[in-house]
Amino acid sequence: MTQQTEHTPMMRQYLEIKSSYPDAILFFRLGDFYEMFLDDAVKASKILDITLTSRGKSSDGRDVPLCGIPFHSAAPYIAKLVEAGEKVAICEQVEDPKSVKGIVKREVVKVVTPGLVVDAESLKPNENNYLAAIVPAKSGIWGFACLDISTGEFKAADFPDINALISEFYCVNPREVLLPASLKDGDGLSALDGPLSERTVSFIDEWVFELDYAQRLHQTVFAAPLPPAPDGKEMSGGALAAGALLHYLRETQIGGVAAHLRPVVSYMVNSHLVLDDMSRRNLELTATIQEGKRKGSLLWLMDKTVTAMGGRKLKQWVNYPLVSVDKIKERYESIEELITSQLLRDELVALLDGVADLERLNGRISLASASAKDLVALKESLARLPKLLSCVQPLQALLLQDTIAAIDPLHDVVELISQGIVENPPFLLRDGGIIATGFNAELDELRVISREGKGFIAQLEAREKGRTGISSLKIRYNKVFGYYIEITKANLAGIPDDYIRKQTLVNAERFITPELKEYEEKVMGAEERIAELEYSLFQEIRVQVAGQTGRIARTAESVATLDVLASLASLAHGLNYCRPEIDTGDLIEIIDGRHPVVEAMHVSERFVPNDTVLDNNENQLLMITGPNMAGKSTYMRQVALIVLMAQIGSFVPASKARIGIADRIFTRIGASDNLSKGQSTFMVEMAETASILQYATPSSLVLLDEIGRGTSTFDGVSIAWAVAEFLHDARDHAARTLFATHYHELTELSVTRKGIKNFNIAVREWNDQIIFLRQIVPGGASHSYGIQVARLAGLPQEVVLRAREILKNLEHGEFTEGGEPRISGKKGRRIDVDSSQLSLFTPPDDDLRNRLKSVEVARLTPLEALNLIDELQRLV
Repeated sequence: MTQQTEHTPMMRQYLEIKSSYPDAILFFRLGDFYEMFLDDAVKASKILDITLTSRGKSSDGRDVPLCGIPFHSAAPYIAKLVEAGEKVAICEQVEDPKSVKGIVKREVVKVVTPGLVVDAESLKPNENNYLAAIVPAKSGIWGFACLDISTGEFKAADFPDINALISEFYCVNPREVLLPASLKDGDGLSALDGPLSERTVSFIDEWVFELDYAQRLHQTVFAAPLPPAPDGKEMSGGALAAGALLHYLRETQIGGVAAHLRPVVSYMVNSHLVLDDMSRRNLELTATIQEGKRKGSLLWLMDKTVTAMGGRKLKQWVNYPLVSVDKIKERYESIEELITSQLLRDELVALLDGVADLERLNGRISLASASAKDLVALKESLARLPKLLSCVQPLQALLLQDTIAAIDPLHDVVELISQGIVENPPFLLRDGGIIATGFNAELDELRVISREGKGFIAQLEAREKGRTGISSLKIRYNKVFGYYIEITKANLAGIPDDYIRKQTLVNAERFITPELKEYEEKVMGAEERIAELEYSLFQEIRVQVAGQTGRIARTAESVATLDVLASLASLAHGLNYCRPEIDTGDLIEIIDGRHPVVEAMHVSERFVPNDTVLDNNENQLLMITGPNMAGKSTYMRQVALIVLMAQIGSFVPASKARIGIADRIFTRIGASDNLSKGQSTFMVEMAETASILQYATPSSLVLLDEIGRGTSTFDGVSIAWAVAEFLHDARDHAARTLFATHYHELTELSVTRKGIKNFNIAVREWNDQIIFLRQIVPGGASHSYGIQVARLAGLPQEVVLRAREILKNLEHGEFTEGGEPRISGKKGRRIDVDSSQLSLFTPPDDDLRNRLKSVEVARLTPLEALNLIDELQRLV
């Protein structure tokens, strides 16, 4: 292209359209290609690893960057751009180039964004792909809404503070987030920096976040008002966020909001058991802490589902455990019946195994992005439902009956697709051969014409060879000239008078005849009409099926629920889980509890079951001591996971369990920092502990592991002691608590507080070695065995020996002159601080003498005498 002083008409059209989509890469349709220009071309060529070239010059004399991809294979390229966090605006030719002089009209028909992906290749089968919106509302309330356009799920809620919102955000894990434009440059975004990192963020005009606008949109799309919150109050922030999502859909899905999208469902933070993000990660609910992998997580263990939608539903159940005893018991009863009906369950699983992802097929059909193979997959899946319904008909559990009753075999849809679409259609609509014979009389007639026309050409060639005597005569075809007769120059003398010269070549001449031209028009017209008619008929079938999206969605929901219940039954049966007793009381009693994941990983060491009793009275806080590697953290996580599984509605790894409903589970386990915010490991530990102390209730379950270890020993012991006291004494926050610590001084708390009980992980010392028994037993550990563990880890012998010397010196300075633990003074008592340097080498004899002087021998009971002897031994 020669240099131009101004843009060509085509480039002016491109720039005008691009100006409406500045934050998207514009796929500009030119013939059989999507072309990208300027900055879009530079960016896309790097992400897609395709050649960057140029198209002439711009008005300032610079080359115009250009790259392109074939339009018929655009899906993987779009997926790659979206995976990189980009938005893609698809700009199509909306006029037939053959019938237009000049520039063909083009329009953006849809915008594909990370949160609005429907292509199967771009989605993980067992995970939702959410688009979310966040909005700060009045009185400190935060609004949150999310939708999955691939399945039609849509929900919204108000959250009382930013911390509750962030916990939900991590649970939903949206791929794209909408925010009000006012947060773009303001301080209001700082609290969301962590959650929003590595996600696509779009800022929406402020006027969109208006309640009246949200109400109008929802009424227009769903013919229903926005729902209130479950407590009957009007949603505030959640309604605004839902309205923003509907607005965004209208802007990006140019044809309108998808028909399969369901009306928004409102929910509340306390409608389910609440876990913050740290607790989810510590308990490894859906991914492991170390590697972020699914294998080794609770979800990995529990997932025996055979359908993609069942896998997604199980993940939702894991993320949102129930707090309703009645609903939990309904799940128990269903699982129990499926366990006892093993043959029926096996047949059910086999039938479910052939069901495709009805939810996402429904979504693609509704969004007009479905292929003929998608419709066939829908038909084949629905065709399995009558046999499935016959299989599960004997089941009696209430939840199973309700689920089965909601399954619609959609016989009319199966019949329509069976009659209209061939059994094995091609992948691409443009390839033709999609519509079944007998579905449309005109199409059948055109196909006959096309077949006969091609046969006529072969007959004509043979006839013309006989008529002319030219054996080398050929009838051929190309797109420019159509059909023609080609004769070499050596045979031109024998051509008939009715041959009309069409083209002269170096060694041959090309001719047509009136008869050949007539059949060409007939055949070519038939093939062109076949392609048009097949596409039109396919779209008619798709639209008819799309009219049944509500029925398909309800059936998909029920099939997914059946899959999850069968999965949980298979899990319980295969691993010998028990049905828990569940109630609203405060007692958590577990007999022979096992860690579900550790047990299933088949480690070389036999798993040792343990009992647990927790309540709000005598066993409110269990102080657990013992060495590293003994199994304190495993035991604590095991208790939390058993409670969690029970409230999911699953059977649990124990011989017997009684679970008093927990409203929240908190964990403070492990060490981490947040360097981006300037927070040390200890600061993070204290912030998480502060959150637990603020939000815990008597109905909560709290797991605290090694509180205070991130600072000096005395500071750490003091903080740990105070935290334990608070969780026992502050009745509004006195949660059922497992408190693991290496500070065995904290065992003294049980002397003054009836709700604190000491337990330790049993070990045995043998020839200066320690043997981990993995058994939790009553009583506190007198040693942490840290030096023995260090020795096992391979510390040099001289370091181990020196550590023992120093430990002995330190331990001899633990007690006051009166023989009491120094840490156990009464709250509020003034402590005189000796500012002199503490010696590591205090003579042990002095401590021993002082302790003996303080003993009133005549008043000692036998038990106190035994305890005294043990204490004196530690001073020697």
